[in-house]
Amino acid sequence: MDRVIYTAMTGAKHTLGQQAAVSHNLANATTTGFRTEMHKLRAVEVQTEAMPTRAFVVDASVATNFATGPLQHTGRAQDVAVESKGWLTVQMPDGSEAYTRDGSLMVSANGVLQTRSGLPVLGEGGPITIPPDSAMQVGSDGTISAWQAGQNIVNVVDRLKLVNPPENQLVRGDDGLFRTADGLAQPADETVKVAGGYLEGSNVNVVEQMVTMISLGRQFEMQTRMMQTAEQNDRAAAQLISGRA
Repeated sequence: MDRVIYTAMTGAKHTLGQQAAVSHNLANATTTGFRTEMHKLRAVEVQTEAMPTRAFVVDASVATNFATGPLQHTGRAQDVAVESKGWLTVQMPDGSEAYTRDGSLMVSANGVLQTRSGLPVLGEGGPITIPPDSAMQVGSDGTISAWQAGQNIVNVVDRLKLVNPPENQLVRGDDGLFRTADGLAQPADETVKVAGGYLEGSNVNVVEQMVTMISLGRQFEMQTRMMQTAEQNDRAAAQLISGRA
């Protein structure tokens, strides 16, 4: 009974956490460049000499589905989608680097190319600056060209810093951006290609997530029933002991 009550109790707790993760995935089904978050549970015996029968359920792994999402044509010059594997690099307020697949970019009033949240996009020479009153275009290799209206002179402003670190070394932050586990900046990868005028959609499979949510609801109900059964068994055992006494 001891094993049942503790396994069911912790299982119910982490099942609620899984439901929250699935809800988060569903809420980001239309978020540009979003990556599905996955959780897995497993039972772990408590290492103790006093109660060796106790076992807990733990959230064994929090993983990310790195499959690419569908490309959507927008025709907007500041939009860019990373094709296949790879990441855009942005600069955090503390100067460190973070990585994203959200290529919905904009030019600030100061001419800095940045994300919708205001983070500067990094190029080979640092944050990218677009000349004032200029149109821009992003090439497949990340090269950014700019020109002014009425002029035939096209200048290469910079080149997006595109990286492709091993996916097993990437960690998702609370802000939705990814960083390497060691926090070190990654070198640019010239093999990464982008598509200007496109955005990458979320890779969340809505139907799959809804099925998972239903399954988790049934699992939580089963675990609560197990706790109720364990309580009933405890009462029955107590009555037998008291009757014998």
